[in-house]
Amino acid sequence: MHRTLSLAPRTLLGAALASTLAITLAWGAPVRAEEPNADTVVATINGEDITLGQMVVARSSLPEQYKQLPDDVLFTGILDQLVQQTVLSQSFDGPVPKYVGIVLENQKRSLLASEVINGLLAGAATEDDIKAAYDEVYGSADPAPEYNASHILVETEEAAKALIEEIEAGADFAALAKEKSTGPSGPNGGSLGWFGAGMMVKPFEDAVTNLSEGDVSGPVETQFGWHVILLNEKRFADAPSLETVRAELEDTIRKEVVEARIAELTNEAEIDRSAETEIDPAVLSKPDLMDR
Repeated sequence: MHRTLSLAPRTLLGAALASTLAITLAWGAPVRAEEPNADTVVATINGEDITLGQMVVARSSLPEQYKQLPDDVLFTGILDQLVQQTVLSQSFDGPVPKYVGIVLENQKRSLLASEVINGLLAGAATEDDIKAAYDEVYGSADPAPEYNASHILVETEEAAKALIEEIEAGADFAALAKEKSTGPSGPNGGSLGWFGAGMMVKPFEDAVTNLSEGDVSGPVETQFGWHVILLNEKRFADAPSLETVRAELEDTIRKEVVEARIAELTNEAEIDRSAETEIDPAVLSKPDLMDR
């Protein structure tokens, strides 16, 4: 009986301690904070909130060099800027200038258009699309000719003719180019390396395509001056690999998808541009238009 009574106080004390500990743990347990989102309020100025979403948008418009700053520095700097802009805007007294509303309308239009384009591009340029485009462009194409040529650039036709006479008399083409060419390739003996169709101005390209290996052209005039051209070598290049032109094909496919959708929407829309011919285009350069 004595032993039973002596245990009772200890049991009650243990229960009290357990209860106290449970309460302490309950109150002291850390509360899990909600994950921040675009609506998370970071600061409030005279009742006007600055949200995390506004800070993210502000960061996206910064020059790249500022985006490289440490996160803590960038966070504080952006928040400081938004706070300063807020107190300044709150101090504005008077009607909102017309251009503010116009800028907001343009930005909304641009952002929504970008959203539509991003949606279009999300499903564009699949692997099947890229392979089909590659086959269409390169599958049945004949090997493209490439040319290795050198030239001497001078200012007048007479000078070009004089060079041709020297070459025909046995003068070394590369030596003449180093001595007399005004073009950037002169110090390199006039060598232009390998190039394909469309890489040179048309009169120059036309002259090269009509030459045989080892032949020298007559005087060829371009916007740069007068050329004397030597065709060193000609070859036919195989079609490029898919991986080599993948990025180019992807860009073309995406561009075509967007252009097709724009054309479709434009054709379906009711568009009245009759006022366009009645307005002097020079009015765009008159800033006082916003005051009217």
